[in-house]
Amino acid sequence: MNQLTTEVNPASYAEVNGLSLHYEEHGAGEPLILLHGGFGAAALLGPIVPALAAERRVIAVDMRGHGRTADIDRPLDPALLAEDIAALIRYLGLEQADLMGYSLGGEVALRTAIQHPALVRRLVLVSVPFARSGNHSEVIAAMDHQHPGLAEMLKPSPNYQHYARVAPRPDDWAKLVAKTSEHLAQDYDWSADLPAISATTMLVFADADSVRPAHVVDFYGLLGGGQRDAGVDGSGRAATHLAILPGTTHYDVLLSPLLAPAVAQFLNTR
Repeated sequence: MNQLTTEVNPASYAEVNGLSLHYEEHGAGEPLILLHGGFGAAALLGPIVPALAAERRVIAVDMRGHGRTADIDRPLDPALLAEDIAALIRYLGLEQADLMGYSLGGEVALRTAIQHPALVRRLVLVSVPFARSGNHSEVIAAMDHQHPGLAEMLKPSPNYQHYARVAPRPDDWAKLVAKTSEHLAQDYDWSADLPAISATTMLVFADADSVRPAHVVDFYGLLGGGQRDAGVDGSGRAATHLAILPGTTHYDVLLSPLLAPAVAQFLNTR
């Protein structure tokens, strides 16, 4: 979760997969689809949006059940949410798009690149493990203790306050918390699926992340990074990029002033 805010552009909706998927567009240029974290929304992504939209067409999405996109009768499963994003890319008439996701949005971006590799040119994953076990043990314990009864406790949060203002059905908040709790309890390991990714990928983590450092190294290695010295001229470096942002955690990594420039540089690399 994060507490960032930005000005909302006029609403656009894509009628895909049985839902009205809300998205906002900012800037112009190569398309970059931006996916928020759990309980979040496009309008909560704050300064990262204008910073990235300075050179690109940023399409910030409210994923199903979040923000202005109403929920439908499906689990909050990243594999299913990824189908919504693939459908949006096609709806917008794009052959390919760059994809950046944080936390839950990162899981969805990762699954989109796995399930629809031809649609994703470049992939940026912020604070995302490829397996549930990649999280610190106390984070997994906290996930196991998530329950629908937290809906009332979360109402003072900025995320709920935004949801209450814009959601088509604000009373669905309890359903979102229940589905999120269900999702967090599910075990997964997508390591065997990673070879399906054809997108050039950047991994971004906080230096005090909820993801274990050893898992970060494993993820980078599975994507071809860190296998050898790059050489003086850099010719031996892997296509995959890795950024560790100092002085940040999983919960405030999007606030880092280093994030947008690092991502922009990666996206512009030929």
